[in-house]
Amino acid sequence: MASHKPGKLVKAALEKAVDKVTELVNPPIPGTPGSEPPSLDEPTEPRGPLPPKPDQTGPETVSPTGAPTGAPQLSRGQQGEFLTTSTGARLHDTDHSLKAGERGPTLLQDHHLREKVMHFDHERIPERVVHARGYGAHGVFVGYGTASNVCMAGFLGDGVETPVFVRFSTVLGSRGSADTVRDTRGFATKFYTKEGNFDLVGNNMPVFFIQDGIKFPDVIHAGKPHPDREIPQAQSAHDTFWDFVSTHTEATHHVMWNMSDRGIPRSYRMMEGFGVHTFRLVNAEGETVLAKFHWKPKLGVHSLVWEEAQLAGGFDPDFHRRDLADAIESGAYPQWELGLQIMPDSPQQTFEGIDLLDPTKIVPEELAPVQPIGMLTLNRNPQNYFAETEQVAFHVGNLVPGVDVTDDPLLQARLFSYLDTQLTRLAGPNFNQIPINRPHAPVNDMLRDGFHQHAVHAGVAPYRPNTLDGGNPFVAKAQDRPLVEVAQPLPRAVKVREAPKSFADHFTQPRLFWQSLSPVEKEHLVNAFTFELGKCYEQAIKERELLVLAGVDATLCAGVARGLGLPVPATARLKKVTPSPALSQVGHTWPPDGRIIGIVVDPADLDGVRTVRETVLAGGMVPLLIAPTGGPLGDSDLVAQRTFHTARSIEFDALLVAGNATDPRVALMIQECFRHAKAIGAWGTGRTALEAAGCGTGPGIVVDDDPSKVLAEVTTLLGAHRVWDRFPPAIA
Repeated sequence: MASHKPGKLVKAALEKAVDKVTELVNPPIPGTPGSEPPSLDEPTEPRGPLPPKPDQTGPETVSPTGAPTGAPQLSRGQQGEFLTTSTGARLHDTDHSLKAGERGPTLLQDHHLREKVMHFDHERIPERVVHARGYGAHGVFVGYGTASNVCMAGFLGDGVETPVFVRFSTVLGSRGSADTVRDTRGFATKFYTKEGNFDLVGNNMPVFFIQDGIKFPDVIHAGKPHPDREIPQAQSAHDTFWDFVSTHTEATHHVMWNMSDRGIPRSYRMMEGFGVHTFRLVNAEGETVLAKFHWKPKLGVHSLVWEEAQLAGGFDPDFHRRDLADAIESGAYPQWELGLQIMPDSPQQTFEGIDLLDPTKIVPEELAPVQPIGMLTLNRNPQNYFAETEQVAFHVGNLVPGVDVTDDPLLQARLFSYLDTQLTRLAGPNFNQIPINRPHAPVNDMLRDGFHQHAVHAGVAPYRPNTLDGGNPFVAKAQDRPLVEVAQPLPRAVKVREAPKSFADHFTQPRLFWQSLSPVEKEHLVNAFTFELGKCYEQAIKERELLVLAGVDATLCAGVARGLGLPVPATARLKKVTPSPALSQVGHTWPPDGRIIGIVVDPADLDGVRTVRETVLAGGMVPLLIAPTGGPLGDSDLVAQRTFHTARSIEFDALLVAGNATDPRVALMIQECFRHAKAIGAWGTGRTALEAAGCGTGPGIVVDDDPSKVLAEVTTLLGAHRVWDRFPPAIA
């Protein structure tokens, strides 16, 4: 008699169909570690390597000299189904050394042991002296064509798509430090243009600590951990840092930015980027202008509050890199608009009284508006952190036709330093042949040999002019668009170690920054100074920094002095400045794309949860269901992504509460979100949870019987990032 039970093939097809339906109802939450779910038992049937996840790809497959190879991305990864040596010999065992008997000594002839341990011993390369902790992503830049009147660079042309790799980083900490420390963030972008690589190596702050690159070792030595104890790690709240900046008042402007909310971004996706220096742009007619580069995030500029940063340091030290990777994996691709501030290229190289060669100065956007010239979208995660993010090598001297440097003394030193550091980190002069650094333009550089030479050069005459190689390579003529340094007249001068007199004003722009902030941002700035200086041991250093702050603003100085319990120094007569609204993070409205919504579920009202979850997904946001335990919720098709044990408020941009009024962990989550000025919504028994937590009413607290109305109002509140009205600041 024929069996009515489905066969293996039919059963597998049914299970696959069920899985597909479940995936449509419950789209996978970002963070899955592999490209397919693991089996419970160890696989024993040989098979080839799994493909990468859909959000991952490596560098483009070009040759060491920039030629497209046509090879698939997977050709760089592991090949075949069997474990082999590095030269391809298959291995039958990798768990036991070759011994003289099972209890005997290990034999010197064990070539597999030697190779395996040798390579392991050399897996790590020297980490970067600064910007050691970073995270990168691949993407594409599309030019608007709006820069053609000032810059001839081909990648800025209308509709031109250019592959990019971007690396975000902190400055002071080691690779093992936390993401959410108060620090400057690197924002380095490598454009693989058809005219060669262009590296825009900037920060999330438009100014720097120092005016001359010769002081760079000094400021980094001061900011790094104390050399005797190697503490504190990844922070500036210690004596040597404040000793330096209080004796080098040119650092005051950058210190103001660092102590502001800009020092602890909410996310790389919500972080501005700046080229810091003034560059010289050249158009097709040879005309020049001076310009500053800006990256404007589509989601707006937003920061963590101080308590969130502290919680994240322990709860999730990888907070920023996880946020970026998850956003890309879930399809919420981060975007930034590249813009230019354009100033005339005058002999003085100043604009509205601002010295454009001083890297501690900004040009307020009200004086020179930022003009959009293209859009950056990050849409692919790296396949391998070491091969890509760790080995990417940036250099401010990687320029393309249309972009030139200026005589900014910090920029001039960076032009020297970047090549030097790659020689040590990447073990030789051929670091641009590493796949992540390879240009996507033809390379014929006459450079030969050296460590890690991957190119196989032909010909016999790596010099020019030559006749033995038919004259190749030839120099480019004007019509071939070569990279040409702009001819600049040099003043008749004697060699001096001095700075221009215009570099001497160290306080007007820090005062401009302070006066441009909203009251809540000013309060945060005072608190940051108070905390950092409060961690210093030496009283003289605290008093000296108060003297510096007295040159910025009396209210700022008094607030910090009060927090430190020190007398307020006398304030000199300060310059009047016109505030720049563009410097404040508060007062704008931004799209909710990619925001993370925590939903505390009520098992008795899963219909409301389902409706809200689907609406959150449709709005381009990420819903995370939080329940007492993980797994399926009751008999429904809903699955909890977080539990009361694993969830913490810092992960969510807003919190919705549908129930579980009595659990103290829910109360803690609500109270933290309340303290951090986040929007909170509730319906059903969730109202009781808010009341039990002492957060039942107030600005940004939304309650209603209809879950959809609650979500709609919370989404509106998200446009401003936080509900600052909940805590009126004491500073006007």
